[in-house]
Amino acid sequence: MDSIKTITTDELMKKLEQGEDLHLVDVREDEEVAEGMIPSAKHVKMGDIPESVSQFKKDKEYIFICRSGRRSENVCHFMNDQGFKVVNMEGGMLEWTGKTEPKK
Repeated sequence: MDSIKTITTDELMKKLEQGEDLHLVDVREDEEVAEGMIPSAKHVKMGDIPESVSQFKKDKEYIFICRSGRRSENVCHFMNDQGFKVVNMEGGMLEWTGKTEPKK
């Protein structure tokens, strides 16, 4: 199994503060994102990823996020196998101390 690139919550926060153009994908369930998600993240539930692959572009890098980093790691392996550039946010939303907002 290929090793997946990771990013810490602090590293991600710095990139967002610097205004980097990032593609964040939150793979948690509806009730989890209702409690708050990183404002620029797009919500695609883990179970919906296989049929949502066409929404992703192979020339972009995607940072996947979940509650603890485990589900997003699984999604990263799946997307990596499909030929996408992926990064897993280690520690997930449990370790995120930045701004959040309910899903719109």
